[in-house]
Amino acid sequence: MAFITEAQLRASLHKGIPNPYPLTNSHKLTPAARDFLHSRGIRIENPKTSAIASESSSSADIPVGVSNRHIHLSAEHVELLFGSGYELNPLKELSQKGQFAAKETVSLVGPKGMLKDVRILGPARGATQVEISRTDGFQIGIHPPLRLSGDIADTPGIALYGPNGIVVIEQGVIVAKAHIHMSQEDAVAFRVANGDRVLVQSMGQRPLLFKDVIIRVHPQYSLDFHIDTDEANAGFIRQGDKAVIVGKSS
Repeated sequence: MAFITEAQLRASLHKGIPNPYPLTNSHKLTPAARDFLHSRGIRIENPKTSAIASESSSSADIPVGVSNRHIHLSAEHVELLFGSGYELNPLKELSQKGQFAAKETVSLVGPKGMLKDVRILGPARGATQVEISRTDGFQIGIHPPLRLSGDIADTPGIALYGPNGIVVIEQGVIVAKAHIHMSQEDAVAFRVANGDRVLVQSMGQRPLLFKDVIIRVHPQYSLDFHIDTDEANAGFIRQGDKAVIVGKSS
C-alpha cells in the first residue's frame, strides 16, 4: 500500500486538489496529510463511502441547525410555572413548521448550580423535556444520557423555576442525539428512510465527521441537521452552515 503525504498534497496545490479527495484501496493518507485536507475543508472519499453516496443524492448540502439549551413543557407545567390558563407567547418561528421559540424562560436548578433564562420552545407537549449540552450538565451537576427527543425513560430529573411556581420533574433531561429532519420528499431524494443512521461531514475550518446520525422523516419537517452547542463549538460550526451526507453508518 502506498502512502500519500502532506508534502505530496502541498506539491499538488498549484494544479488544484479535488473535493472530495478520491482515495483508492491501494493508497492511504498519513495523519498529517489527512489533517492537511481537513484544514482546507476537503472531504475524503474512500471506495466504501463513494459507493454509498453514488446510490443517493447525499452530495446535496444540508443546513445545520445549532440547538442551545431549551425546554419543552407540558400544558400542565406551563400553568404551574406561569399561572392558570397561561399560554406560551411566540418570539420567533423555528425551522420546523409549527414550532416556535417562546418569549418565556425559566431557570434550571441541579445539585451543583443553576442555568438562568433557559428558553421554552412551543407549542406545549405531552411530557416535559429538557435538552442541555454535556457542558451544561457538568455546570449544574447532572449527567444526562445521549437520546433522541421523546426518549426520556430512565433519564435524570431537574427543578424548573418559573415566575409563578416551581416544578420538579422526575425524568426528562437529555443531551440530544444528532439527527436530520426530512420531509418525505427529502427522504426520497436522499434515498433514506425514517430511522436510518448516516455519516455526515461538516465543512469549514475544522471539518468533523458525525457518525450514527439519525434520519427523522415527517410530512411537516423541513430539511435540517440538528446538533448541540458542544458539537458546534468543536467544529467551528455556525447556525446555517452546510453539511453533507457521505454514507450510511454500519
